[in-house]
Amino acid sequence: MAEPIIRMENIEKHFGKVIALAGVSVDVLPGECHCLLGDNGAGKSTFIKIMSGVYTPTAGEIHFDGAPMNFDDPRDAIDAGIATVHQHLAMIPLMSVSRNFFMGNEPLKRIGPLKFFDHEKANKITMDEMRKMGISLRGPDQAVGTLSGGERQTVAIARAVYLGAKVLILDEPTSALGVRQTANVLATIDKVRKQGIAVVFITHNVRHAMAVGDRFTVLNRGQTFGTARRGEITADELQDMMAGGQELVELEGSLGGTV
Repeated sequence: MAEPIIRMENIEKHFGKVIALAGVSVDVLPGECHCLLGDNGAGKSTFIKIMSGVYTPTAGEIHFDGAPMNFDDPRDAIDAGIATVHQHLAMIPLMSVSRNFFMGNEPLKRIGPLKFFDHEKANKITMDEMRKMGISLRGPDQAVGTLSGGERQTVAIARAVYLGAKVLILDEPTSALGVRQTANVLATIDKVRKQGIAVVFITHNVRHAMAVGDRFTVLNRGQTFGTARRGEITADELQDMMAGGQELVELEGSLGGTV
């Protein structure tokens, strides 16, 4: 079995007297989709902010590519190869797909003493990378705002992959999408995983997790409720773990089994 590309051990995070995480351990292998599940307030957002360098853990260790690692800020994590695609994408709707694709990383060409944005190179790369992800554009100059939500998610994922991500963190990428758009995003996750990139898929939707996940870790109130591989756990069991197990059983009893 391959060694984990990233390993988070006994991660704690305190905000004053509030304990957001109380000893959470998760590792992610190259080429796997590791789903991090939990209800609102479970600690998912805090955990991925530590993984992506936004927060420094109060306690615990981070190992990246086999070596201890401390991320002082998000740029450290990005430089190491950890890319995060957030639920609310930082894109400019009226700007072209290719300009959004290369925002902050523009290819340049020199004309005399001056450097200019290399439109031809950017357009070709954008079209090639989107084609790899199964998205057909009218052209690279198409405004990104004319794409569906799922297609915009795919632009962000393709951009991260092109820029060299080793670990791709997806923060609730399907939460606001319809069925067809969700299917497109899940298919993109599968393509990325097959390229050997480690995917951390944060979601509260068990069905979406079961569609692409290789391993599943459930957080509940800042603690790990367990990790299971595909085939070792059912969707119903995952749902029970997310809801606190016995709490859901008791609720189903009081409501006549309608939960």
